Amino acid sequence: MSKPERERTAEGVKAVEEAKQGAASPEGARRATGGDAAAPSGAALQPGQRWSRARRREVALRMLRGESVEDLSRELAVPVYRLEEWREAALAGIDGALRERRRSATEEQLAQVHKRLGEALMDNELLRERCRRLGIPFPERRSRR
Repeated sequence: MSKPERERTAEGVKAVEEAKQGAASPEGARRATGGDAAAPSGAALQPGQRWSRARRREVALRMLRGESVEDLSRELAVPVYRLEEWREAALAGIDGALRERRRSATEEQLAQVHKRLGEALMDNELLRERCRRLGIPFPERRSRR
């Protein structure tokens, strides 16, 4: 998991915990959706609102901490099957992040060289085709012997 992802997750966890403790936001603060900032982020959405990635992440974290799916379903007015999908997606993301392997400096350089080689081969192929269309002789491939 990259540093920005950890920070976003940490912020989501902190927001959920503050909402549970009843931490009030500054007076007059508003949400980007136009709602009151004092409303808990896990509350059911108003008609026309959508579940953002951040809200779904907060709900998935609550489920992973052990909150009952049925209770969350009633509280958030979201069907149980949808909450289960969110939890499975969160677990799949965690698995993917843990499966990821760090590349060494040599592997990184090799990947850059492969990328440059591919670009050079593509440029050469395009140049060869353009020369063919314009009737300009282009040297044929020579054997290495």
